[in-house]
Amino acid sequence: MEGSVRCEANYVPLTPLSFLERAALVYGARTAVVYGGREYSWRDTRERCLAGASALARLGVGRRDVVAVLAANTPAMYELHFSVPMTGGVLCTLNTRLDAAMVSVLLSHSEAKVFLVESQFLAVARDALALLADDKASMPLLITIDTDGDSSSEGAPEYEALLRSAPRGFEIRWPADECDPISLNYTSGTTSRPKGVIYSHRGAYLNTLAAVVSNEMPTMPVYLWTVPMFHCNGWCMVWGTAAQGGTSVCMAGSLSPKVVFEKIVRHRVTNMGGAPTVLSMLVNAPASEQRPLPGTVRISTGGAPPPPHILAKMHELGFNVVHGYGLTETYGAATLCVWKPEWDALPAAERARIMARQGVPQLMLDGLEIKDPVTMATVPSDGRTVGEVMLRGNTVMSGYYKDAAATAEAMRGGWLRSGDLGVRHPDGYIQLKDRSKDIIISGGENISSIEVESALFGHPAVLDAAVVARPDDHWGETPCAFITLKDGANATEANIIGFCRERLPRYMAPRTVVFADLPKTSTGKTQKYLLREKATAMGSLPKQGTSKL
Repeated sequence: MEGSVRCEANYVPLTPLSFLERAALVYGARTAVVYGGREYSWRDTRERCLAGASALARLGVGRRDVVAVLAANTPAMYELHFSVPMTGGVLCTLNTRLDAAMVSVLLSHSEAKVFLVESQFLAVARDALALLADDKASMPLLITIDTDGDSSSEGAPEYEALLRSAPRGFEIRWPADECDPISLNYTSGTTSRPKGVIYSHRGAYLNTLAAVVSNEMPTMPVYLWTVPMFHCNGWCMVWGTAAQGGTSVCMAGSLSPKVVFEKIVRHRVTNMGGAPTVLSMLVNAPASEQRPLPGTVRISTGGAPPPPHILAKMHELGFNVVHGYGLTETYGAATLCVWKPEWDALPAAERARIMARQGVPQLMLDGLEIKDPVTMATVPSDGRTVGEVMLRGNTVMSGYYKDAAATAEAMRGGWLRSGDLGVRHPDGYIQLKDRSKDIIISGGENISSIEVESALFGHPAVLDAAVVARPDDHWGETPCAFITLKDGANATEANIIGFCRERLPRYMAPRTVVFADLPKTSTGKTQKYLLREKATAMGSLPKQGTSKL
């Protein structure tokens, strides 16, 4: 239209970095981060982020350089979500449950220039770096993050020392293009072909605002970190707490229901998030560990749908559960089961059944459809016709790092193909029915059945193997292996599980092993749907003690 212009007065590239600037201005003296006995205000946090950016820049980190981090939910992990992009660099947060072999693969693939490691993960990190010793070009600079009082970094620079020595007056390198990358998040692919999902400043900004709205985060919320910050950048809530001037309560050590309830009461928590296993942990905690909540706590969850009885019990405890669905490729949650007041009068079981659906698009997602993956026709909204969940919009990834073919395939037809199968109900709400690639969601982590099967086939006694999900009271789902042994060979369940744990991250190893002939089609393909039925018929595995998440 005549007279319309785009200029510096009316256009600035979108970036979550602006949330930190505003938080320091508006909420400067208020607490931003709590960790044990340490507290940092928003003014402190901004200064620490600037110092971190200055230190990284002095080490040579510039635009599009990757900075990898292996750390739990600590102040340093929180700050790096701002300090790395302040340099123009790209943050790559690694799953703390990975073994050294996988960490080395991801360091090499990402071409990380700097590798920050929390002290408790140093052994894994050093083993990973040792695997890269013959490839000097892939060797990043190691920086340690001392959180346990052990300052023996064996010559490696330490994070806090770098902040103290960093030159002051660092000028933020704002993105020249809002589509510039801000972070790199790896999916749970095989070691031979990792998929690094690229997030942009624009997508992160928009999805952060969507997450704030979806979780009904008030101004100055108190957010309890039970979601790992390494997972989809904490579902974008690292940036979300800054947008609202909130307080991030980080927990050191193992996640236990007793500590969760204590933190909620002590800090008057308003919001939190967690995989269904966290909900199960809270519901099944002994009465002696549960505490009356100071107010309603809104908790977002995703992954495998929480069982209806878990949702009902969470409500009884005083939690308002928000169930959604998403992928690494969608910056975390892409859908939300928006609650309607008219459902309040329904019986508890019916309310829980509705709440377990994956729902409708979040605010910033443009499209959510259930389509036939071949014809791309949208299936009827009858709650019965199964199709593939497809999404599109500004909160869909920029692509897979160094994998143009996989990017093109994932977005073929103008939609992001999730690989998940579902239905759409007459009211427009979607519900997942199956996972087309047999992904097992355990404790919020995706496990590739193909990768577990590959490990099983390495066992000298295994003739044939297939892995499916079995319900689990604590983790939601865990791998269940069906195995056919070679003639004359012997193996026990413990032997098979131990074999896998030596070759896979512990959480990927089967917790159940069944020895049987595998059902096959006429063409020799394993009929996994029959195995899933058997695994489900076994019932849920009981909770086994308190585990680290």
